[in-house]
Amino acid sequence: LTQNVDLLGLLKWRTNTSLLQQNLCQLMKVDGGEVVKFLQDTLDALFNIMMENSDSDTFDTLVFDALVFIIGLIADRKFQHFNPVLETYIRKHFSATLAYTKLTKVLKNYVDNAEKLTEQLLKAMKALEYIFKFIVRSRVLFNQLYENKGEADFMESLRNLFTSFNDMMSSNSENTGMVKGAALKYIPTIVNDVKLVFDPKELSKLFTEFILKVPQGRLVKQKLDCLIDIVHSDLFTHHDCREILLPLMTDQLKFHLEKREEPKACCQLLSDILEVLYRKDVGPSQRHVQIIMEQLLRTINRTVISMGRDSPHIGSFVACMTAILRQMDDYHYTHLISTFGKIRSDVVDFLMETFIMFKDLIGKNVYPSDWIIMNMMQNKVFLRAISQYASVLNKKFLDQTNFELQLWNNYFHLAVAFLTQESLQLETFSSDKRAKLFHKYQDMRRQIGFEIRDMWYNLGPHKIKFIPEMVGPILEMTLVPEIELRRATIHIFFDMMQCEFHFTCSFQRFENEIITKLDHEVEGGRGDEQYKVLFQKILLEQCRKHMYLAKTGENFVTLVVRLLERLLDYRTIMHDENKENRMSCTVNVLNFYKEIDREEMYIRYLYKLCDLHRECDNYTEAAYTLLLHAKLLKWSDEQCAAHPTQRDGYQAATQGQLKDQLYQEIINYFDKGKMWEEAIILSKELAEQYENEMFDFEQLSASLRKQAQFYENIVKVIRPKPDYFAVGYYGMGFPSFLRNKMFIYRGKEYERREDLEARLLTQFPNAEMMKTTTPPSEDTKHSSGQYIQGFIVKPILNLPTKFQNKPVSEQIISFYTVNEVHKFQYSRPVRKGEKDPDNEFANMWIERTTYTTAYKLPGILRWFEVKSVSMEEISPLENAMETMQLTNEKISSMVQRHLSDPNLPINPLSMLLNGIVDPAVMGGFANYEKAFFNDKYMQEHPEDLEKIEKLKDLIAWQIPHLAEGVRIHGEKVTEALRPFHDRLEACFKQLREKVEKQYGVRTLPSALDRRGSRPPSIVRSFTMPSSQRPLSVASVTSISSDNSPSRPGSDGFNLEPLLPKKLHTKSQDKLDRDEPEKERKEKKKEKRNSKHQEIFDKELKMTEITMQPAEAVILSETISPLRPQRPKSQVLNQTGVDRRLSVSPGPSSTNSSTSSLGPPPIAPRNKSSLSLHTGSNLELNGMGCSDKGEVPPPLPVKGSTSDYGNLLDHQDLTTPSTPPPPPPHQRHIPPPLPSKTPPPPPPKTTRKQTSIDSGIVQ
Repeated sequence: LTQNVDLLGLLKWRTNTSLLQQNLCQLMKVDGGEVVKFLQDTLDALFNIMMENSDSDTFDTLVFDALVFIIGLIADRKFQHFNPVLETYIRKHFSATLAYTKLTKVLKNYVDNAEKLTEQLLKAMKALEYIFKFIVRSRVLFNQLYENKGEADFMESLRNLFTSFNDMMSSNSENTGMVKGAALKYIPTIVNDVKLVFDPKELSKLFTEFILKVPQGRLVKQKLDCLIDIVHSDLFTHHDCREILLPLMTDQLKFHLEKREEPKACCQLLSDILEVLYRKDVGPSQRHVQIIMEQLLRTINRTVISMGRDSPHIGSFVACMTAILRQMDDYHYTHLISTFGKIRSDVVDFLMETFIMFKDLIGKNVYPSDWIIMNMMQNKVFLRAISQYASVLNKKFLDQTNFELQLWNNYFHLAVAFLTQESLQLETFSSDKRAKLFHKYQDMRRQIGFEIRDMWYNLGPHKIKFIPEMVGPILEMTLVPEIELRRATIHIFFDMMQCEFHFTCSFQRFENEIITKLDHEVEGGRGDEQYKVLFQKILLEQCRKHMYLAKTGENFVTLVVRLLERLLDYRTIMHDENKENRMSCTVNVLNFYKEIDREEMYIRYLYKLCDLHRECDNYTEAAYTLLLHAKLLKWSDEQCAAHPTQRDGYQAATQGQLKDQLYQEIINYFDKGKMWEEAIILSKELAEQYENEMFDFEQLSASLRKQAQFYENIVKVIRPKPDYFAVGYYGMGFPSFLRNKMFIYRGKEYERREDLEARLLTQFPNAEMMKTTTPPSEDTKHSSGQYIQGFIVKPILNLPTKFQNKPVSEQIISFYTVNEVHKFQYSRPVRKGEKDPDNEFANMWIERTTYTTAYKLPGILRWFEVKSVSMEEISPLENAMETMQLTNEKISSMVQRHLSDPNLPINPLSMLLNGIVDPAVMGGFANYEKAFFNDKYMQEHPEDLEKIEKLKDLIAWQIPHLAEGVRIHGEKVTEALRPFHDRLEACFKQLREKVEKQYGVRTLPSALDRRGSRPPSIVRSFTMPSSQRPLSVASVTSISSDNSPSRPGSDGFNLEPLLPKKLHTKSQDKLDRDEPEKERKEKKKEKRNSKHQEIFDKELKMTEITMQPAEAVILSETISPLRPQRPKSQVLNQTGVDRRLSVSPGPSSTNSSTSSLGPPPIAPRNKSSLSLHTGSNLELNGMGCSDKGEVPPPLPVKGSTSDYGNLLDHQDLTTPSTPPPPPPHQRHIPPPLPSKTPPPPPPKTTRKQTSIDSGIVQ
């Protein structure tokens, strides 16, 4: 036995009954460990005391307290493992049959005196579960002995006990707050035991009364927790009990939800109720689901609508709502609508709320995307609900009087949102997951899609009310990649066309809307080739069957299909790293929108294109792109449309303001792109507005200052000239916007053909570069591969009218040689007949192809598609005339430059003149004389007599130009070059005598007449009497670009910054008052000029040439273009045998025109070296000679085999077209001449072996 005196005294209470009361009191002071050790003995002692004093209540309260103490001990965590011992005792060892009466009586007494006995009652409440276990077990044992004797008394005692509880709950005493909370917490624990000896229905009623007695606004959470515990009890699984309890619970939930009290507990209670109702072992539940639906569905809907998506309870409430809908059957849906009675507006409000809520939940799913089963379950429930509500629309809101437009509209938007939601797009899942989902849930998109189609057709005459608003949603639905769904729903479009046509005799609104929405949908990733084919097939079939829509409908379908093609191309390359492809597709789309007059969409894509250009630093193209938008605007106060320009920071209320801001930005871009001519045009327009419309003189001042700077830039700043390339994409392997098309590309600064080819092969790594320039065969075009053809073409000058036949500075004209061009030429030599070594020019024709682009370059792209190609053949005689014309223009251009600016270095002029007048260097025009100026040719070609005379005239006109050049050369020549000049004059004298004797004398106007009183920077043009066109500087400039359209700054002496120059004519000298200042300026100019001459002179000294008559002066300086330096393999040793500028100042000869005018060259020439003359007519757009007017040509091969032997009929494009640029410190030095291995030196023979006349330059 225990050694504890107090516990031992209780266990042996019979030995001394007088100490019983003391022993009972002392028990509650005994250590808990001792008590639980002798738990059964202790309990036996307590109940024996109670039973043996049944006639007296002396010890009842003490025994009750002792029992509560023991139960409390076991409830303690320290002794909770004795719980099974207590349970076992009650079930097997407890035998006090009358204990229930005494326990009930004491407990009721405590409850009745709650305000006084708060502490004791609180302890009793915590032990309430086990107290009732003893009460129930005692009553069961009593019934077994006495066969339900005293049943009524027992029932009444329990009713009285609950009444006491209810009275306590309804009291306003502040002292009982804790006890009330404890009652709510612990009373549900007695349910499962009490219902064994008490009527469950009556017990349910007692609980209902108990809950209703809880004061309003107090103990809300405890009350809801109490109800949750009741739901978890066995009582709630009884159908009859639920009939009593459920209305109480739904009322409580509705009340607290509407007041937004304790949402978590409310949600938990509802969730537990629905979980019980879903069970199959709880009896019929249809009625109970109906109660919940009637009382709570709308309340839950509103709670979900009002609850933020960031609420921690939103998922639980949506789950509850889904559970309610899941348990509703057809009867419930019908009954739900009937509950609104005949009040139509209530039904409309309910459906509107539901549609909005569903759409919101679908668009912003409350569950993570990887909760696939939860999302699919929700969708399945929503789909059924949407279908049920759709039938309500058809029944109640379809006829003319009851039609609800907004309700139907919400339905359609909800249904489409449901269909297009991400979680239903099965094709985005793996094949295994897709198969499982399809097996369990089917493809819900098809079901809702068919329903949308049926609902649309049900609308009847109301359809017109949904056009064009419903076009977008229906389009979105048809774009879902489910073939059966597409086949079923694309027909709706034709129905819309018919419907609008019936009311308005057109379907313009429908067409506009579908075009607008299609753009957004395809850009968003929807649509594919299959959709395009299906759309075209279905709608064309429908339209062709219709009497009135056959033609217009077919046009519409074609239009949409064309748009789809462009949009699909655009989307395909939208995320491509290659921005050029993106630009092409963007232009395709914006051009389409311009064609169909969709201004808003057109402008939208203009800004997309502009963004791409800005990313690539294509400022010129960005300017032209923005200019297209600016041209749509007026200089007016009209309201500015809501174009997508706000994102670019334009803050403009009127069109005029927006146009002003756009012009400012465009001018800035033109300035960055060095397109100052274009910037000036816009600046003038702006200045006109500032001066005469806005009267904003401050802005006018700024604009005029900018204009002045632009004019100065045109004259003084060197602008690199871009190359132009023809690029063809052949083969079916290319995207549709490139496939089997040719484009003209405007090269970037200093970009060579090799650079372009490398760039193209980077874009299309599987492509093959074609080796020839001939058009590809049909087999190539239809092959599955990718073939790219690229070669340089020459832009054809399109000189503005205002400059024609006027003396204009070359700096001004040069801009137009590579800008504002849309025609380009490519020439290649074609020999007809066998080659005649003695008359090679007679059968050398030129095949010239002209490519015309869709738009001028530069423009909104750096390339444009070739829209037309024409080819012509130039006869040998015409070629000779053209070459002589270009040669004369080149001489004239050089002369004019030196007249305009005496400070120009003399080197280029030296080389140009030497190349023409020295017969040792150039074969002269004897080639033409030999080929055309003979009786045989004239007899065979009598139709060419007039052209022969023109050629002779051109030869004659070359002399006065050369004379002017030699004169200027003599004025500027240095002492170091005096022997060279003397040789030049001697050669020219011989040439002049020969030409004037044979072709007559021509005379240019005097220098003063030519220059007049114009500033020295202005270059006069000369018109030759028998030439076909005036030789203006524009023409001369075109010669420069002829040789190398993109060689920027090929004049080596122009690479230094051009400083402002002031030339002093006699009239200006009179105005110069400050003579010392003038002298100082002249010295500066001389010093500057001498810098250019220094290297040239130094080179002469280094060669240590003694100026003896029989030896040549070597001009070793060449002029460097701003080009990448040539590879070493192409560089000739400047001290080698292939000197281009060899001059032999030997004695003159008086031979006839067919004989040599001087000794032969001192070194052999390359086969690849063509004369200036022949290089021009054989120049293959960058694959021949690429020198500018001031750069001397390569020397010809002196044998008759040297003419065109290196040029094939099908030009090989594998050789580099231009050399790489030299390092900055070498840019004033001419580039080394390209060379192949030189052939053996030709024998020194007579003039007959030379093939190229000295009058022919390139």
